[in-house]
This record gives sequence, structure tokens and C-alpha cells, in this order.
Amino acid sequence: MPKISLDVIVAHCDRILRACEIGDYDGAANGLQVANTGGVGRIAAAVDASLATIKLAVAAKADLLLVHHGLFWSARQPWTGKTHELLRLLVGNDLAVYSSHLPLDAHPRLGNNARLCAALGLRDLKPFFAARGRPIGFKSAARLSRAELAGRLERATGARPRLVPGGPEICRNVGVVTGGAGGDLKLAAAEGVDTFITGEGPHWTFALAEELGLNVFYGGHYATETFGVKALAAHLSKQFKLPWTFLDHPTGL
Repeated sequence: MPKISLDVIVAHCDRILRACEIGDYDGAANGLQVANTGGVGRIAAAVDASLATIKLAVAAKADLLLVHHGLFWSARQPWTGKTHELLRLLVGNDLAVYSSHLPLDAHPRLGNNARLCAALGLRDLKPFFAARGRPIGFKSAARLSRAELAGRLERATGARPRLVPGGPEICRNVGVVTGGAGGDLKLAAAEGVDTFITGEGPHWTFALAEELGLNVFYGGHYATETFGVKALAAHLSKQFKLPWTFLDHPTGL
């Protein structure tokens, strides 16, 4: 099977994800983080770029690894020990790495939040929850019991969510922001939702949710963020006629 130019794939991803337009945290480094010698014949997708997922990508014979959490959240120098092993695997196996954090969260079709909302059966989505100046999540009018919503979330993610039952038994306004948005319950409540679905949050948010009258579902940071990289990889597979695989390396967090 002929390989596709890495530059062509990267330009396509940058364009559809608006990688240069959407602000993000300093360590995100959205876009191509590691180049290869120029060709892609097989794509792998993972939530996190780590030594473990890079080993999985090498075993899968991938030329390009798509991730949501990239390599540069913390210092990667000096190039010794496990960092040297990671770099050696990337270069030695000609493996490129492309990362998309908030741009992938926010994408209206391929994003983590859009895909999770679809899996939950939420419709008529409205922009929700600003981060770095732009909304990255979605909210929807609904009429679901907390038990029904918990069941849908578990089926969608494969992980049992934790519920802070601070709001009404019947969820009528549901907001979704995958990942680690639990520290921003006030922002969610200020946008009119009575139920907030995210990945994780600190201990003190239990009391705050009760005070705000807000149901909070913690579905797991990892579990709520498998959707975007899968959707992006499937899109690229269709666009460029390339095989792809998802590398599941759950953290349980």
C-alpha cells in the first residue's frame, strides 16, 4: 500500500481542527510534535502520548500516532533514562506524533464533547463552557433521570461514573466538558445547566456542587476522552484510505 505524505495529513488536520486559531495551555503544543521521514501508511490513535503508547504504536507498525495529550506537558530534558528510550523508539521506528488538545475537544463533529453528547443521545447542542476564550463543550435540554443518565454514560465510556447528586432528580439542562473540568463548577452552573458531565474533579467539589444545586457526573478523565482521537483517526482513514487502530491504555483516572 503506498504511503501518504505526512505533510499532507498534517495540513489537513491543522485546517479542520483549526489548530492555529484555538488557544490552549502552554504545554499542549497542538499540531505535529514529532516528524518522521515523510510517509504514513498506518495510523494509530491513543489518548496519551507516553512511553507505553509509543511502544504499542511501534508494535502496531504505525507511522503516525494521533493523541489528545501530547509529549510536552512537563519537561522532557535531559534526554536520559526513559526520555532517551522514548526518543529512541520514535526516531528508530520513524514514528510521527500529532497532538490535538482543546481544538479536538471543541470540534463540532469529531471532538470529544460532540462525540460523547452523541453517545449519550443529547440533541440540539449549544456551545458551552469557555476555555482560553472559546467554548469547548456543549449543553442540551433534556428530561432524564439521574439514574438513566448514569447508565447512558457508563455504556458510552465503559466506566462507572461517580455522581455528586447536588441537583434535581430529573436532569433538564445537561452540560458536557470531557477531561478535567471539575474545578470549574461555578462556570458550568453560571451557564444554566443543572447537570454537568466531565471527567474528574477535586474533593472539595462535592460540597460546592451541593451549594450550587448542581448534579455532577465524573466519568473519568481517560474514559471521557477516547472519543476524539478515535473519530479523528476514522476520518483520516476514510479521507486518505489508510488503516488505523486505537491503542487502549486506560489510566482508570
